[in-house]
Amino acid sequence: MDRSPALLLKAAADGDSEAWNQIVDDYNRLVWSVARGFRLSVADAADVSQTTWLRLVENLDRIQNPDQLAGWLATTARRESLRLIRKARREIPDSEETDQNASFFGDAEDDGDPETALVAEQDRSDLWQAYATLSERCRNLLRVVAVTPLESYAAVAEALGMRVGSIGPTRSRCLEHLKRALKALTSVPETAGP
Repeated sequence: MDRSPALLLKAAADGDSEAWNQIVDDYNRLVWSVARGFRLSVADAADVSQTTWLRLVENLDRIQNPDQLAGWLATTARRESLRLIRKARREIPDSEETDQNASFFGDAEDDGDPETALVAEQDRSDLWQAYATLSERCRNLLRVVAVTPLESYAAVAEALGMRVGSIGPTRSRCLEHLKRALKALTSVPETAGP
């Protein structure tokens, strides 16, 4: 099956379930990462994702630039996320925020040792604090690249409004900034001797 978005959209609009499944497979991680980028709970991000796919179904035969499908999906997911946030008019409680940070940055093995759990929690907290020092562009790029396969960099570039060739170098600079920020947070100042 030809993987071009234009042909996939046309086939899906004509009722080809295989084409629809290919579209979902190609772009599901992008839609999910945009929704999670708004720090929505897993349930809210799932709602945004489902609504985004519903909007695509409703507009399959109306997409004017099918080759820009990634951007259309990212924009729709962003709008749906903002709509959900406005509708809820709430703040995420600290405990839920900590859970989200843990899932974004990865959970350490919980072996039941309180000291290990405390160290892992502090590491996650430090990493999240360092991540917050990044520019919005870096945060968005790292978040999307973390869940997008390398072969989908064209979709990442389109969704973020970047050139494909600039993703790698920009990602490297962002990671270097993250590393420096994390080191600054976790370095222990030397104390003067007696």
